Amino acid sequence: MEARGEKGEEAEPVRITSQLLKAKTGEFDLESILLLKLPGLGLSDLGCLGECSNLEWLDLSGNAVAHLGQLSSLKALAVLNISSNRVASLEPLAGCENLQSLNAAGNLLSSLQQLQCLAGLRGLESLRLSSPAGGLSNPLCATLGYRHAMAKMFPGLKVIDGERVSGRGSELYQLCKDLDSSLKRFPSSGGGAGLAELAKPWVGEGYWDLRPARRSSIVEEAYKQFSEVLQECRELSKRAEDTIAQAERALNIRPDPNSYVF
Repeated sequence: MEARGEKGEEAEPVRITSQLLKAKTGEFDLESILLLKLPGLGLSDLGCLGECSNLEWLDLSGNAVAHLGQLSSLKALAVLNISSNRVASLEPLAGCENLQSLNAAGNLLSSLQQLQCLAGLRGLESLRLSSPAGGLSNPLCATLGYRHAMAKMFPGLKVIDGERVSGRGSELYQLCKDLDSSLKRFPSSGGGAGLAELAKPWVGEGYWDLRPARRSSIVEEAYKQFSEVLQECRELSKRAEDTIAQAERALNIRPDPNSYVF
């Protein structure tokens, strides 16, 4: 993986501000932001991101973030993508008590001990530190048997580096993996020469990744807003009916010119 600091020209550092967040989401209140996508913006300072207290989905991939301190207050955060950054410590994520999926491929994590801070996240089900298709990794991924060590460290994980290791579909995934390995052991001959080397993955990158069940807060918020609008419509309808009734009564008391007898 190419070191992100070895670029010919350093981009101007970008800090997350309330103006940036409001422009990206269209929200006026930072606490109303539930989903936030900020990939490839050259971000190096998370600024006021910690004020998005109800944030559930966050994509910070492809930036220059080194410190995650502002994320420690995001208690509702369920899905986090910090791939391709400069993160060397995940300590602040210990405060993200609802975290279910973390993609930290392409950073500077150098040892398994740096993952211990995530041990208290009981809902963590998907953890990615390496993405071969994207050429992203971490120094600790060179450690022999690191995936096995991760599985022991986090027994609740269902997906490691995109590979389903437990739960529904894990047996099928392992079967396909074993079949691929077996096919590669057979010597190529005749018209099949080089087919093993040219073989492509059966499914696309991320196909087997766990899709964490999202909490219903977004739906609840939409339903709440809809209910409020519906209530306003009912009130307007009642006011309109009252106005029409008053108008009808007013018209009824007006003398009818045809009723006069001369």
